[in-house]
Amino acid sequence: MANLKKLVGDTAIYGLSSIIGRFLNYLLVPLYTYKITAESGGYGIVTNIYAYTALILVILTFGMETTFFRFANKEGVNPLKAFSTSLISVGTVAILFIALCTAFLPMLSDALGYADHPEYIEMMAIVVAIDAFQAILFAYLRYQKRPIKFAALKLLFIFLNIGMNLFIFLLAPKMCVWCPSLMGWYSPSYQVGYIFVVNLICTSLITFGFLPELKALRNGFDGKLMKEMWKYTWPLLIFGIIGIMNQVADKICYRFIVPGQEGETQLGIYGACVKIAMIMAMITQAFRYAYEPFVFGENREEAKKSKEMQAKVMKYFVIFTLLAFVAVMAYMDVLKFIISSDYWEGLAAVPIVMMAEIFMGIYFNLSFWYKLSDQTYWGAIISAIGCAVLLAINFLLVPKIGYMACAWGGFAGYGICMVLSYLIGRKKNPVPYKLMPIIGYFALAVGIFLASKYMKEFLYPESTIITLIVNTLLLLVYIAVVIYNERTLVKGVVSGIKRKILKR
Repeated sequence: MANLKKLVGDTAIYGLSSIIGRFLNYLLVPLYTYKITAESGGYGIVTNIYAYTALILVILTFGMETTFFRFANKEGVNPLKAFSTSLISVGTVAILFIALCTAFLPMLSDALGYADHPEYIEMMAIVVAIDAFQAILFAYLRYQKRPIKFAALKLLFIFLNIGMNLFIFLLAPKMCVWCPSLMGWYSPSYQVGYIFVVNLICTSLITFGFLPELKALRNGFDGKLMKEMWKYTWPLLIFGIIGIMNQVADKICYRFIVPGQEGETQLGIYGACVKIAMIMAMITQAFRYAYEPFVFGENREEAKKSKEMQAKVMKYFVIFTLLAFVAVMAYMDVLKFIISSDYWEGLAAVPIVMMAEIFMGIYFNLSFWYKLSDQTYWGAIISAIGCAVLLAINFLLVPKIGYMACAWGGFAGYGICMVLSYLIGRKKNPVPYKLMPIIGYFALAVGIFLASKYMKEFLYPESTIITLIVNTLLLLVYIAVVIYNERTLVKGVVSGIKRKILKR
């Protein structure tokens, strides 16, 4: 129970930085969508380039975050040596990447469809290289159980990013009128470009926050250790590439399947609406930050207890993410104002994408059987199958149903990964997951969503107030069922809170 409390506490801090950060970043979504019209396709460019950076980040880190955790907790390995070796390896690859992108920039920008703005590609290449380097530094903070500094640096980046974006999009145009002599550098038509400029500045500044951790580089590079780490990490690289492709392949391929202005417009609509579904990504990311070092840090003698813990954590993860799903769907009539009405036609994709994110979170929970047993190649195989399904659905259905094919592709791809990982893991390294409660909570959440959708469509299609009241009641039904079924846990939590209050 103490370990579970520690996990919950760390997840809360990581989650605070992630959820608050993503929430504050939501302020940029209305800013971008209200300032960049859907017809211009500008937000489609942002969505497309950030999809590329997500993929490249996985390549540049090549699974070294997880590999560092594995070797830092491995008997006979110096954790500081594992950290410095990981950081030097990733840093070297990142520098080579920047050099290659700079050397072949005209050819690269033309191939990606940005011949008119090669600086977009160059700026984001530098950003993703710095992000890769910082990823190992953030992993080191997680290893040291320092969630406060982790959260502080993440939030600092977000506040800087938001502040500079607000200046660029809201204040700078007015300053051009008030004091044009000071604003000769500013061009109102370069809105998309300024998004990347701001990201580059903020990402660079955050690196200075890691100066104390960079002192660990004095431990040097261990070539022999790196060979062992590479044997472990190369399947994770393949697994990571395929995994991130499941998330961004639709946004990368869309401009090739639907070329020109139409493709950029549709991608912008889809990308903006998917932002609403990203609350699920926040939850799974916060959970991963706390859960990964927790699991890898378990002693071998506690393997049996660890499996029981994994089963419990899985159930609570499903309960909480489904609560988030029901809540977002319940208040969609309010949340949709996060984006401009120009983009609302894509809202139908939100519940599908959210469910796909839940599948991804479950898949992450299920992945430890091959990570802990050093059989990471299974992750690559399973993710490859899921990615193949996603790409097939995109290429077959995007010409027919547009960006909705992207949503269903992610749903099917992660669904396949989730099922395969469970079935294979049950034979290779079984964990006593309780399927019936999990299936029951899924049925309840989906049933509430369908009931809400049916009642709104046929009983009160024009009344937002009635919709919100009824959906709130349905949300309370879900919460009541959870409290009743998990009453033992709830009583324990309430008793713990009472004891802390009485002590104070």
